Amino acid sequence: MQITAEGQVTIPRHIREQLGIRPDSEVEFMEENGRFYLIRKESNKFRRFRGVATVKMSTDEIMDMTRSDK
Repeated sequence: MQITAEGQVTIPRHIREQLGIRPDSEVEFMEENGRFYLIRKESNKFRRFRGVATVKMSTDEIMDMTRSDK
């Protein structure tokens, strides 16, 4: 593999597939005994639930509830 002038390297497809790395995946490098390892960073487990919940209250009602002294 070659490193670009910007310090980038292309991860081969078979390695990306094996690690489950997709566009926008986060990875980190770990060092152990002078060797560096590429590790897929665990994703936020709640990200997939974003926007799923349904509430039968208006935004104003929710804001009133959060601002009340009750």
